[in-house]
Amino acid sequence: MQKYLTVATVLKPQGIRGEIKVMPQTDSAEDLKNFSSVVIEGTEYKILACRAGGGFAYLTLRGIADRNAAELLRGKEVLVDRDEAPELPEDRVYIADVIGCKLVTEEGGELGEITAITPARTDIYTALIAGKEVMFPAADGVISNIDAEGGKVTVNKKRFEEVALL
Repeated sequence: MQKYLTVATVLKPQGIRGEIKVMPQTDSAEDLKNFSSVVIEGTEYKILACRAGGGFAYLTLRGIADRNAAELLRGKEVLVDRDEAPELPEDRVYIADVIGCKLVTEEGGELGEITAITPARTDIYTALIAGKEVMFPAADGVISNIDAEGGKVTVNKKRFEEVALL
């Protein structure tokens, strides 16, 4: 398992005092209020202030004092230490733990490997299947089981073929 989890992506500076606007990759922008520090490009920043609104979070970080410094963070991933991340309910997993899992059918046939997950109301999974990127939504009945520890995402083959962009 990875030491750091991606929780957001920096979109842009917000104002002139170094605040940054981020797109959360968590269930809610409010979740970012639970962290005391973040890591961006290998540098740890203490969170001085965090507010949420409109599906976005706005962070004020120690060491980012003005718009110019904030501009340098544009497009970067915002990471948190796994030890600081909240414990998930039994039926939930962190996206970072699913990336790299094998994609298999309920019958045991191996389809490929999960390469990315785009958070949305219905998450969009990207898998590498026979050298080609295939996207599919986590719609009802598609994914039957996620075993992050075992490195496997199991799908219903019939339902997968109905929704996958092959």
